[in-house]
This record gives sequence, C-alpha cells and structure tokens, in this order.
Amino acid sequence: MSTPVVTTDSSSTVRHAAEIMSEKHIGCIVVMEKEKPLGILTERDVVEKVVAVGLDASKAEVKKIMVQPLITVDEGSSIVEAIRIMRKNNIRRLPVLRNGKLVGIVTERDLLRAMALHALISFRPIL
Repeated sequence: MSTPVVTTDSSSTVRHAAEIMSEKHIGCIVVMEKEKPLGILTERDVVEKVVAVGLDASKAEVKKIMVQPLITVDEGSSIVEAIRIMRKNNIRRLPVLRNGKLVGIVTERDLLRAMALHALISFRPIL
C-alpha cells in the first residue's frame, strides 16, 4: 500500500483537488471530513462529472462530485480479500483503515505486483 495518503477536505473545490493530484502525480485523492475518510475523487470523476458537463472546477465542490460511500479494507486483510472487494465493487483503488483511521491506499497495480512477487518467491526453490 502507499502511505501517506494524499487527502483533501470535503469543502475543497475540484480544481484544488485536481491541482494536488497533478502536483503529486496521482490518479485519486481521498476526501476527508473532520479527519474521517468520506469519499474518493478520481481523475475519471473530474473528467466525467465536471469537464464533460461544463462545470466550473474552481466552483464545484469535491463533496458533490466524489464517490461515496467510501469502500475500504482493514489493514489486516489479505491480498485476496482486497482483490475480492475491488472486483465486487468494480473499483481500482482501495483505502486502507486501521481502527477507522486512514493509513494507506492500495491499487490494482499494487496488488498485481504483490502477487507477482509472491509467485516468484514461491517458485524460487524450483528454479
């Protein structure tokens, strides 16, 4: 998982969130409200819900565009469980919580890398 997670406040504008994502070279940002993860905003959300419909990103609030409820996984969950949650909900990014607090985020790419490494380690004695 990636940590720390880049976040923004629910009252931020979409433009502000997009600027952060561009600066950090990331495809999503977790939306927080009073230190609680509330939703997620992705590049696709910005394109489909703001740009494509002609909204002003400097006025549109993140809380009106973000995807919610936020689907998360517990820090102690297995890779298989994280993949199952992602497939069931058709998502590619999964925030990771520890005791209800945001501690990381895992992506499909992270999980594929972890599985490939596991396979390599598992087959190493044979090779």
